[in-house]
Amino acid sequence: MTDSDAVLVAASLDEPERFAVLFDRHAPTIHQYVARRLGRDAADDVTAETFLTAFRIRARYDGERAGVRPWLHGIAAKLISRHRREEVKALRLLARTGHDPVAETWTDSADDRVVAQAVSRPLAKALAKLSEGDRHALLLFAWADFTYQEIAEALDIPVGTVRSRLNRARRKLRSATGVLSPFTEPFEPHLAEGDPA
Repeated sequence: MTDSDAVLVAASLDEPERFAVLFDRHAPTIHQYVARRLGRDAADDVTAETFLTAFRIRARYDGERAGVRPWLHGIAAKLISRHRREEVKALRLLARTGHDPVAETWTDSADDRVVAQAVSRPLAKALAKLSEGDRHALLLFAWADFTYQEIAEALDIPVGTVRSRLNRARRKLRSATGVLSPFTEPFEPHLAEGDPA
């Protein structure tokens, strides 16, 4: 039987090597999320720093949380914030050129890439203009597939604030792009997973 994330965090207090299992489980997801936001070069460093930070503060982890994913993404979000200039610069470059080298590595078909590139320029420009908090909430929802509750835990904010940030971000993106997408639609698939309406 595989130990839960909470059990591994607790066990790692006495047996530090157990934390490596958490790295193996979650580093690829954290890396992909950070790479999507900052590019592959920064993703290596931010992912490593995310897990080093998590290891150092693991005694403060609340085992009653939904899981370790929001906790790790919250740490990553704080580290991404240190790279805000680079993220905004990359989004502005994407808005000007329409070229997203990160997307090329995870978009499966040529058709998907063409569709993604068609909306990427105005979307990138609009994302660059969002406040940091709104961008964190929106991208955790859209790219990490987090529920509202998980976003709240990751960013250490109330669920109501998550709703406000997502609503504001979607409204701004819809206005800027005129496109309905996972970023702009008021679609709330996670309500069935226990998020209050």
